[in-house]
Amino acid sequence: MLTSIIAFVIVIAVCVIVHEYGHYITAKILGVQVHEFAFGMGPVVLQRKARNNMLWSWRLFPVGGFCRLAGMDEEEDGERIIHGMGFNEQPAWKRFLILLNGSAFNILLAVVLMALFLWGHGILNMDSTRIGEIMPGFPSEQAGLRVGDEILAVNGKTAAKWREMSELIRTESTINPDLTLIVRRGEDTLTLTVNVPNNEEYGRPMLGVSPSYTQYGFIQACRSSLSYTYRMTKLMLQGLAEFVLGRQEADVTGPVGIASMSGRAMQSGFWDFLTFIAIIALNLGILNLFPIPALDGGRLLFTLLEIITRRRLPEKIENWIHTAGFVVLISLMVLITCKDVYTLFLTH
Repeated sequence: MLTSIIAFVIVIAVCVIVHEYGHYITAKILGVQVHEFAFGMGPVVLQRKARNNMLWSWRLFPVGGFCRLAGMDEEEDGERIIHGMGFNEQPAWKRFLILLNGSAFNILLAVVLMALFLWGHGILNMDSTRIGEIMPGFPSEQAGLRVGDEILAVNGKTAAKWREMSELIRTESTINPDLTLIVRRGEDTLTLTVNVPNNEEYGRPMLGVSPSYTQYGFIQACRSSLSYTYRMTKLMLQGLAEFVLGRQEADVTGPVGIASMSGRAMQSGFWDFLTFIAIIALNLGILNLFPIPALDGGRLLFTLLEIITRRRLPEKIENWIHTAGFVVLISLMVLITCKDVYTLFLTH
């Protein structure tokens, strides 16, 4: 439980701070006044005032954060708006960029973390049959297989890629658990005999080997991280489209579910946790762009319409729409959290 709480706070802190910093730095560059940059919600725990009277805050509940800009009708007692520096005084294109860059920074964070993963850790090489890990207590260890060995054939049937080799082992051991493997070890070619019975825990024959890893150079990792991020985005949007069309159920989770997954990712190791943060950051960035009232995407839609039509929706009407959207989103979050709590108790 403690691990999940710590992991959740780290994930939310990283993703929210980066998101809000995107709003903050864009506002500062474009000459918009910032009242407060805060991590967390609720009562203030720590607060420091900068030279420009901007507040840096840490609030009690670490489940979000915000960048409070001047001129968005969120002024507190004693705060004044410097003439010409309010958010609502800015031309539409400036407001559009400020709203957009929260999500843009989240997506950039996902790209950077994925590049670090590819460079520092690497990915499983499924295009080779080279062994990267021998699992203790499994037939691979008993047969004398070693890390770095390359399995060329199973019972005389050749395999060039990992999935082909795995499928051959499962198929052949179902017929007869005694297998003959042709293995390349350095410059030598060996013939090994191994017994691979059905594993009760996994429900299938298991040799007990894992693929090797391919590590990328720094430049290649940066390039490849863009394609990996694109593919993850595409899969996420395809899944959402399948849900909208009624072709599959959505696996939606809230803060409790994310906390549970964060804890498991942290326990799995640094690189798994880093990848998990990248996935959450990407999801946060993409979902925030959806044209839903109260989200950045909803505000972006109104701003884009203003740019196109050159007419601005009255602030009262826009604020009413965003307030209604906020109520709906909070209601959905409560329902999802109840579902997560129910699932959590059910699995324990």
